[in-house]
Amino acid sequence: MYEPIRNKSVHTMAGTPSGIPHRSREEELDIQLAGHLAALLAVTDELRALEPSQDLDTAAERLAAQVARLRGGRTPARAAATTRRDPGVTALHRRAHTLAGRALVVAASRADTAAAILAAERMDAHTAALDGRELASH
Repeated sequence: MYEPIRNKSVHTMAGTPSGIPHRSREEELDIQLAGHLAALLAVTDELRALEPSQDLDTAAERLAAQVARLRGGRTPARAAATTRRDPGVTALHRRAHTLAGRALVVAASRADTAAAILAAERMDAHTAALDGRELASH
């Protein structure tokens, strides 16, 4: 009634015992960390477009360097200045703070001191920016 399978599955990889590709824990952490830092870079680029500053320029370059390092030298995509509706600088600082926190957790987990320091510095910078906005609004 059913025809038997005649060919090997296209989903198996040669050289792996189970046919399923596996990455090491370190490789998985590198991928996660690069993703968090790339997302933080995108938010930083959005903030730079709304409120240009030397601190954000420096942070963006450092983030891009870390993402490139984790991705084997591939340069990360950068956000262009947008003309869409302003998402709110406060909301962007909150988002950046959250992303920096996630990056810090992964960097600490994989013992990546450079990325951990950068993430902690960005958390501090976004906390200060948020505190300054709250003081200005009162």
